[in-house]
Amino acid sequence: MKRACLERGGKAAFLFRVTHSFYLRNVFMTQATARHILVDSEAKCEELKKEIEGGKDFAEVAKQHSSCPSGRNGGDLGSFGPGQMVPEFDKVVFSGEINKVLGPVKTQFGYHLLEVTSRS
Repeated sequence: MKRACLERGGKAAFLFRVTHSFYLRNVFMTQATARHILVDSEAKCEELKKEIEGGKDFAEVAKQHSSCPSGRNGGDLGSFGPGQMVPEFDKVVFSGEINKVLGPVKTQFGYHLLEVTSRS
């Protein structure tokens, strides 16, 4: 069927390519979910990390201190794959420990605290 669709071209070939591309991106590509807190200094990042490690809720700290719009949602970034975030961020998200506060991570946007909540 695949070959017949591709040989005929048109809508069937287009739909196959779109479906195949979606399948590869969403089934075979590593995905992660994470949340983060963005601040303008490494010192502030370290201070917030200590608060969270001392028992404060990550989401509440994000709501109070993050300069990223995701802070309103507790820093939740949803699900994403490699290459969808800046390289410094990706490196930590796709290699760091899950459910642990990671950082500070410096990017062009500032300093981040990250928590990878899942990876598949």
